[in-house]
Amino acid sequence: MRKIIIAAVFFMALFQSSIMLAQDLLKSNDLSTVKVDYLSDSDIAKIKTQLQTNNMTVEQAEPMALAKGMPASEFAKLKIRLTENSNATTLNKKEDLKEEGESNELSRKQEKIVNKKVKDTINALIFGSELFDNPTLNFEPNLKLATPVNYVLGPGDELQVSVYGVQEFNASVPVSIEGKVTIQYVGQIQVSGMTIEAATQKIKGAIAKVYSTVRSGQSQVGISLSRIRTIRVTIIGSKQPGNYSISSLATVYNALFLGGGPGKNGSYRNIELLRDNRVYRNVDIYRFLVNGDQSDNVGLKDNDVIRIPAYNQRVTVEGQVKRPGIFEMKKGETFSDLLTFASGFNEFAYTASVNVLQKTDKEFKVIDINTSEFNSYKPLSGDVFRVSKILNRFENRIKIEGAVFRPDTYSFYEGMRISDLISKAEGLKEDAYQNRARIIRLQSDLTTEIVNVDLAKALAGDLEADVALKREDIVTVYSILDFVEEYKITIGGEIKKPGVYDYYENLTLNDLLVQAGGLTGSASKRVEVARMIMSEEIDDANPSKAQLFNIEITANNNEQLKNFELQPFDVVNIRKMAVYEKPESVTVSGAVNYSGKYVLANKKERVFDIIQRAGGLTAVANIEGVKIKRPIQAKQIEDLENVNLNLGKKDSIQKKLTKKLKEDLKFATIPVDWKSIVKNPESNTNVTLFAGDEIEVAAFNEGVKVTGNVLLTSEIPYTKGKGFGYYLSAVGGVDNKGWKKKSYIIYPNGKAAVAHSFLFIRSYPKVTPGSQIIVPEKPEAKKMSTGEFVSIAGVLASLAGVIIAILR
Repeated sequence: MRKIIIAAVFFMALFQSSIMLAQDLLKSNDLSTVKVDYLSDSDIAKIKTQLQTNNMTVEQAEPMALAKGMPASEFAKLKIRLTENSNATTLNKKEDLKEEGESNELSRKQEKIVNKKVKDTINALIFGSELFDNPTLNFEPNLKLATPVNYVLGPGDELQVSVYGVQEFNASVPVSIEGKVTIQYVGQIQVSGMTIEAATQKIKGAIAKVYSTVRSGQSQVGISLSRIRTIRVTIIGSKQPGNYSISSLATVYNALFLGGGPGKNGSYRNIELLRDNRVYRNVDIYRFLVNGDQSDNVGLKDNDVIRIPAYNQRVTVEGQVKRPGIFEMKKGETFSDLLTFASGFNEFAYTASVNVLQKTDKEFKVIDINTSEFNSYKPLSGDVFRVSKILNRFENRIKIEGAVFRPDTYSFYEGMRISDLISKAEGLKEDAYQNRARIIRLQSDLTTEIVNVDLAKALAGDLEADVALKREDIVTVYSILDFVEEYKITIGGEIKKPGVYDYYENLTLNDLLVQAGGLTGSASKRVEVARMIMSEEIDDANPSKAQLFNIEITANNNEQLKNFELQPFDVVNIRKMAVYEKPESVTVSGAVNYSGKYVLANKKERVFDIIQRAGGLTAVANIEGVKIKRPIQAKQIEDLENVNLNLGKKDSIQKKLTKKLKEDLKFATIPVDWKSIVKNPESNTNVTLFAGDEIEVAAFNEGVKVTGNVLLTSEIPYTKGKGFGYYLSAVGGVDNKGWKKKSYIIYPNGKAAVAHSFLFIRSYPKVTPGSQIIVPEKPEAKKMSTGEFVSIAGVLASLAGVIIAILR
């Protein structure tokens, strides 16, 4: 007996150490007595879960287990068991998938029902139809919520059974076809048809019989629903009737959404949920749409039938309601209920009465229901309710505008007078014209009339003048500023800010000078003021159009001793000094002793004078290379644009000339004959200079430059006695595009000369040192086309035939 007790204690120690290992491989301090062979598959699965929770592999856990006394041989067995368990888990999953394909009784998932939601344009106005056209509103059950305590278990559900505490156990157990769950070491338990709450108590009692620590309270049992079974429901009368496989947690609204909602003539208010061949519940969707009440959204059971019958009564609401459309009515409901479905009248509705278009057995008729009848009138099928818009009229509106402090629209009351309205508008402004005010009044025949009011008397208490007002009156209070002409005054000439200014009473010349920024430095003492002539009679003997005043002022002072008073529309002109010209200069550059800018000392300064002031020509100066570059003025371009050359609208010659002056040519060149000027300073070539002129004196250059359409652009040394042809030959002659007979030469002073001919004898201009020969390009000759050649040949042949005929 003693040996048996010792063996039992040893076995219990091994079992207890195995349990410790299964509980926590990582936290246990002594693993020396562990026997892997005694561990169950669930223990191995738990060890694997512990490793995964701590993000550790079997290899990483090995040193830790060996350090705690676990034999290496036992850990090798554990490693093999963990590997086999992983493979077995994968195989089990494959078997489950295989079984799921063969039979979906136990582990069949909810089929994904995808309905293409198409907007029902035919029934779009039916209240509630949009509920089933919206793909984002599908009423799918939330599988992540806690398990409902009244949920009834059945075949296909799966329970998660856990024992935790001193003893631990964890397993997923499906409800079999027979309605039983099988728990290891506990056995089979019948749960089908029981609520999850009742099944939990039954399973806990069965486990407590096996696990002593559960009975003692050292271990606890937890049971939850881990997989939901699929049920089958039938929908009749929907847009997409048929059988649907849905979650066992699904509700009526979820099934209705899958079926597309009621059909064309389906009822929204009398939907029947049939269970066990009896009407279990009547569903009214309006309770949800109007009040958000989901009491009809009950859970479904396997083989439930949702029947949507045809509607009994529908009416239409049009016009000024917040939700116009077609509504389904139940027996006994009134127009007030219908108004609730339509969310009531909108802001512009005429609510005193509603027009109803009603059908009889033969024809239509019209009924008006007043506000007092809204709670008693019971709509009939086919009624069309028309809610009209209120009139754009006001019951008690009156308006005041003009010279009052608060012009606006005010409420009218019987007996209101104009003084009362002005008091509401917080009185008259200071500029109010009190001799007359205007009332525009709408008469009974909708025509308007004007009533004039003496405001001064009305506000003084004269009841006859204090006119009684009527609704829709528009009162206008005039301002004296409306009758004042807007006066202006003009100033120009030597003033910093010339322009047109407002005239004010008692405006003087000093005031205007200061307002216009003061006098410029070139202002003279002379000021002319032109004043318009006003007269009631025409004086033909007086031809004057304006009266002139000539005033002398102190030009360097804006404040004049004699302050001239101005009148409306006066025109003031400040004259310029007779002599007031800023110094102007010209530029001298090139071969002179002192180049630079020189001020024109007198109005007739000439080339010779400026060059003498510049120290004369240097020793290297080319006396034949003196020229003046004069800037082209804007006025010259304007004059050219104004000249009509009669070249036609499409001719571009004038446009090219204007463009060349504006963009290409910046200066006009004036040649200077220096030899003639030296001999006779009064010579015509001694040009009078203008501001901006530039005198250029070229340095002597013995070369002759040849450019243009020649074989080689080059500069050839000057050879006395050699002519035009010599220099062209020196650069290889002209090329095939060169136009030799139009060649020209530009001399150092800017003068140009061209070749000319007389009696077939062509003469070329003389070549001097520093000159430039230019050979232009020949114009392109248009070649005759074959058609033109044939036409000319035909004309010549015809002409030859005529001549021969004449000679015969």
